[in-house]
Amino acid sequence: MTAMAHEPLTRAEVLLEGFLALDTPEGFRAELIEGDIVVTPPPDGDHEDYIELVVSQVYRRSRTDMQFSGNKGLKLKGGEACPKSHAIPDGTFAPRKLRLFKGAEPWMPCDGVTMVVEVTSTRPQADREAKRRCYARGGIPLYLLIDRDESSVTLFSEAEGDDYRQHCTLPFGKALALPEPFGFELETSEFV
Repeated sequence: MTAMAHEPLTRAEVLLEGFLALDTPEGFRAELIEGDIVVTPPPDGDHEDYIELVVSQVYRRSRTDMQFSGNKGLKLKGGEACPKSHAIPDGTFAPRKLRLFKGAEPWMPCDGVTMVVEVTSTRPQADREAKRRCYARGGIPLYLLIDRDESSVTLFSEAEGDDYRQHCTLPFGKALALPEPFGFELETSEFV
């Protein structure tokens, strides 16, 4: 028998294999964003408070019954540097009737995800730019960015290609309209 020659791995394939083999310390998150491996420490209490404020309003006020995950890995298109990205949004919402998270692998496709939420922390530019592009390429309809440095909240919508066509930025304290399937105004007065 002759051994078959193996095709050499591309840089992107080596990067993806290395990323998936990472063993991060407890509580840390590793993500592969547009060809960069990003490891972030556990979030601080204020970060978690912002997430809880959003989640509680969605559960109480959304017109559609939503399911939430605060630790779900999503497989996304990554761009030229790396064709695949793997992100863990601070929050992921999907209609409960879809039960997207039940039985899902650690890294799941983003089909059916309605909105992702990020709260800026150690690398705010990644949340503002690279992750925004990844979420748009994944076709995620809504991206909610809570920017602590800017004291603002931005809703990106109408994903097209590498970005969102629409965005609305308001200072903390102003109500932000979340469109259907949510259909309510997100109160941000407690973000101040």
